Amino acid sequence: MALRDRFRRIAQKPGSVDLAPYEAVVAEAGAREDRVRALSDAELTAAATALRARPRQAEALAGKAESGSGKGAGKAAARAGKPVDLAELCALGREAARRTLGERPYDVQLLGTLGLLSGQVVEMATGEGKTLAGALAAAGYALRGEHVHVMSVNDYLARRDAEWMGPLYAMLGVTVASIGESSTPAERRAAYAADVTYAPVSEIGFDLLRDRLVTATADRVLPEPAVALIDEADSVLVDEAMVPLVLAGASDLDPADPAYADLVRRLRPGQHYATDDEGRNVQLTAAGAREVEHALGDIDLYASDNTETLVAVNVALHAQVLLKRDVDYIVRDGAVKLINASRGRVAMLQRWPDGLQAAVEAKEELETSESGEILDSVTVQEFIGRYPTRCGMTGTAIAVADQLREFYNLEIAVIPPNRPRVREDQPDRLYATATDKEVAIVEEIASSNATGRPVLVGTLDVAESERLARRLDRAGLTSVVLNAKNDAEEASIIAEAGALGAITVSTQMAGRGTDIRLGGTPPPTPELPAPEGTTPEATTRASAESSASSAPADAGRSAAAGTAPCESERPDAKEVAGLGGLLVIGTGRYHGSRLDDQLRGRSGRQGDPGGSIFFVSLEDDLITQYAPDEKLKVDADADGRVHDKGAEWVVGHAQRVAEGVDLEIHRNTWRYNQLIGLQRRELLVEREQLLLADHADRVMAERCPEKHAELTEIAGEKAVAEASRQVALYHLDRCWTEHLAFLTDLREGIHLRSLGRGLDPLSEFNREAVPAGKRLLGRAVERTTETFETLTATPDGVDLSNAGLKRPSATWTYLVHDNPFGSLDERALRGLIAMFRRKARK
Repeated sequence: MALRDRFRRIAQKPGSVDLAPYEAVVAEAGAREDRVRALSDAELTAAATALRARPRQAEALAGKAESGSGKGAGKAAARAGKPVDLAELCALGREAARRTLGERPYDVQLLGTLGLLSGQVVEMATGEGKTLAGALAAAGYALRGEHVHVMSVNDYLARRDAEWMGPLYAMLGVTVASIGESSTPAERRAAYAADVTYAPVSEIGFDLLRDRLVTATADRVLPEPAVALIDEADSVLVDEAMVPLVLAGASDLDPADPAYADLVRRLRPGQHYATDDEGRNVQLTAAGAREVEHALGDIDLYASDNTETLVAVNVALHAQVLLKRDVDYIVRDGAVKLINASRGRVAMLQRWPDGLQAAVEAKEELETSESGEILDSVTVQEFIGRYPTRCGMTGTAIAVADQLREFYNLEIAVIPPNRPRVREDQPDRLYATATDKEVAIVEEIASSNATGRPVLVGTLDVAESERLARRLDRAGLTSVVLNAKNDAEEASIIAEAGALGAITVSTQMAGRGTDIRLGGTPPPTPELPAPEGTTPEATTRASAESSASSAPADAGRSAAAGTAPCESERPDAKEVAGLGGLLVIGTGRYHGSRLDDQLRGRSGRQGDPGGSIFFVSLEDDLITQYAPDEKLKVDADADGRVHDKGAEWVVGHAQRVAEGVDLEIHRNTWRYNQLIGLQRRELLVEREQLLLADHADRVMAERCPEKHAELTEIAGEKAVAEASRQVALYHLDRCWTEHLAFLTDLREGIHLRSLGRGLDPLSEFNREAVPAGKRLLGRAVERTTETFETLTATPDGVDLSNAGLKRPSATWTYLVHDNPFGSLDERALRGLIAMFRRKARK
């Protein structure tokens, strides 16, 4: 073991997991390869199935991994189900992959598998074959007798990977299925019954929310959580950790009035409203308030009886001024589609809080989407935290190692590449103005394209990608654009990005699930749904007869798994390699260094040559938002390029400030959600008692003895018990819905107290939220008692039709997209920016 690795272990630095125990297991697996290769298919399946009953090596491995990481993540290797002979699992899995997929996993892929089986997040570079490593780990967990949920970021990847890896699972005696947005309850139950279930994170979370509101146990679909294996773990566990998954019900909420959108559209910047330096807040000026009051019939906008009007005008103003089309959202198919900033694609199923969503729709003169009251919600972080065993894989985990440890107690195993990386990462090129930067980018693309070298350009948003494409077109250069407007074509676009002479302009490359192979023109792919916009049905156990040629080229097919693809599949690969490989150009630094690394990682896969370079200007949003006080007097050359070291430092400083603010907001949001989570767990314990036992019936018999006896005499004990259960469940659910609304309003206004009285907003929140939560169960019992007293009965049963138990006529699920302006308490946190600046200067 290298001295550096030993030091990391002692100092508990990120990436400190000791790989030595895994390497020993892989070596043993290699020694068994000849014996395993001699087995017939049936014998190999039988040998894998036999692993379920042969405990041997996992406990020892877990202990070693635990001592290496210093945390205990390795305990997952021996937790719950029966441990298996890991060397045998690796040997059998490697041979099964070779036979069914035409891929022999590299040793480093097996290291990744063992890291996952030890309950860690494994960092594997792009093109190193994470999909196959994850499948082998999922099979290993399944052979221990644990159900595994392999969580992806969208329907497409879930179905693709389940079908692609299906033959492998079948040969190992493991069943696999997938779930998508359109899967029926019956299909979901069947899929969850499989050993391994592939599904988007959101779909499993939505099933959890729906299960929490069932009134009969037979209506549940989700089993008890066991193992969560998370693809793109950093994106899911960090970027989307605080994204609430919501179950909503129809209500009488009014849609946004288009009149407000028309009104604010006529207001003039500077005269009628002013924005802050960060472009995150806007407010009416005195002249603007007078203009609005006159337009609304000379009302007093700030009178107490016009509060709702004031709120509506402000929300419409935020939507009009601060939310930019083709930056924050696009309009497609007659609807507003939000853009996921960390992936550069449409954020499927996501919407802003109802008032803001409706205001944007009114701004774009679109039909307002349905809104309603929140019946229940759960954050991704809370949802993932339910699983006793959590592990994941990604290409960029080290940058968020502290957050993974702080919020999930997860350690990182950094897996070395199969071949040394030879990509040339050039220093940033810094320019004084955005215009100079864009000119330089076009010149660099033209220079590379003149030689035939393929270029991939990563832009910051949809608008920039289209603006750059127009510039290239005027320069006589043909490019292909990949952004949220055409993400259904992403697989084919990315597959050709490494072709000779290709110019690909794309928004964020995170989570694309497809590798860029030099020379382009991959083998044919099977008929799979397009990414990010499809609704595949659940799949059942895949057939082992699927041919290797049906495996998708996505995720690196042969090259990622250990068998070099033949040159006929990559006609221009040698020529492209001779030109230096794929050149990646970033049009600016992202708000997190991890996203920069994800873009870079698209070049230089599996030891291919490649290069990367980022162009930055001092007018970029990153600099103006997070380092606006850095007054630089720099000299630029004739091309506008800046060579000042202090200016270069400001770029890194701004990015560090942005990362620090994001982390603090994550922490702050988690503090609020911890209390809500505790109250939810208390409620769910009560609800489970109501659902599974005669708890409600006993309470009603105690509180309403005469009424209970009367109903029992007429309708019988069973009917009265069921009626008690339904009444109690209704009022408990209703009280929780009201409590969530109360907490939302409380949190949105709590910052006023902290500013006005100098109090801690979290303490103020808890001061009111805690007693309100304690009153919730008692209030539900009181309402249940009142309703129970009004019930009537016949010999056929208890009549609930007139009991007022009206549940929503329709329910739907969605994700609440981060409010782009932040909740009110989060806006107060913006003062942290100044704090981080001061710290960085010391």
